[in-house]
Amino acid sequence: RLYQIPFGMPNCEDESEARTLYLVGDFSAPAEFFVTLGVFSFLYSMAALVLYLRFHSLYTENTKLPFTDFCVTVCFAFFWLVAAAAWGKGLSDVKAATRPSALITAMAVCQGDGVVCNAGTTPAMGLANISVVR
Repeated sequence: RLYQIPFGMPNCEDESEARTLYLVGDFSAPAEFFVTLGVFSFLYSMAALVLYLRFHSLYTENTKLPFTDFCVTVCFAFFWLVAAAAWGKGLSDVKAATRPSALITAMAVCQGDGVVCNAGTTPAMGLANISVVR
């Protein structure tokens, strides 16, 4: 929800007053889908582990239970692939929206004649990239 993040933009005409600029974009849906699927996968894994260890005889005697477990696992694998792709696209959109060059072009104060604006540092996105690879 980048539209909720304000940052101050200096006003070169009146040094005491700064304008507030808001980022554009809401990329929370892919992240929420990714996290929700991860939580459900964890809970299902814990339930399956209890079933395997505690009720092993029930699992081996019933032929429908292993097939159901297989089908649920295949569904989770498919949705995990979809969620990872959606989060990867959401992350690339966040990177594009927060790129320093894009922010500088959005600032009206940087569009004046003789004004030179440059980004101080590039944001570190290493941990976010790892979350997609995971």
